[in-house]
Amino acid sequence: MLLRLCALGAVAAACLTAPVTTAQAETTIPIGAGTGIVPRLAVDAEGQVTGFTVCTLTAIGHDNAGNLVGLSNAHCFIDDEGNKLVGQEVHLDTTPAGTWDSPAPLEITQETVDIGPIGEVTYVSEPNNYVAGGPQGLDYAVIKLDPEKVTPTDTVTSPSGSSTVTSVGEVPPYGTRMCKQGHRTGLTCGATLGADGPWYWTLIWTWGGDSGAPVVNGTELAGIAWGGQHFTPITSVLADMDEQGGVGAGFTIG
Repeated sequence: MLLRLCALGAVAAACLTAPVTTAQAETTIPIGAGTGIVPRLAVDAEGQVTGFTVCTLTAIGHDNAGNLVGLSNAHCFIDDEGNKLVGQEVHLDTTPAGTWDSPAPLEITQETVDIGPIGEVTYVSEPNNYVAGGPQGLDYAVIKLDPEKVTPTDTVTSPSGSSTVTSVGEVPPYGTRMCKQGHRTGLTCGATLGADGPWYWTLIWTWGGDSGAPVVNGTELAGIAWGGQHFTPITSVLADMDEQGGVGAGFTIG
């Protein structure tokens, strides 16, 4: 079955049905802000991939209960009928990261299947609904990661450059140059343009599969990119996570 990610306003996510390519599995998997993830993976009885969606990890850290936690976009975990996929298994995208002019291929390697799930979604917020005209959600998801399979790294590298996230920061003033590290199109940079409802406009390039990419100001995480050259301030997300409680409350980087 083809798994589709069709939440309106989610133009930085991507989905496809494609053959599996082969790669050798690793025993240690460092992941961080900008690592590619597979929110939904469909495999048939013979172990062949029949559908998948791709997004990007915003951040990895620990909550106040000691859980290893990852963040990404909510719309990565909402199906065609609008159901929030709490409990959904999350896999690692082991394809090479891309650049703005040579995006990462829309395929899944055998390594993704062999590694198996690296975590499970525990909370899905309201999506942005930017085009649909619904409630203006913060568009984030909380993932409880498996510390037996993944370990945090501060730095994520793509062919267009590296980004390092060591802390959380406020959205900087209008015109500040910031960057995003998305698995689909790598490191791209541009100015922030100011608020648009609960989100911010930016000139940073994003494309399908970059949903959830970290928007960084130096080594500070400022926001979660969700497409249409928008991002949600990370401070708003963390405040909401604390209010919700449970996995993710008290989140800190690393």
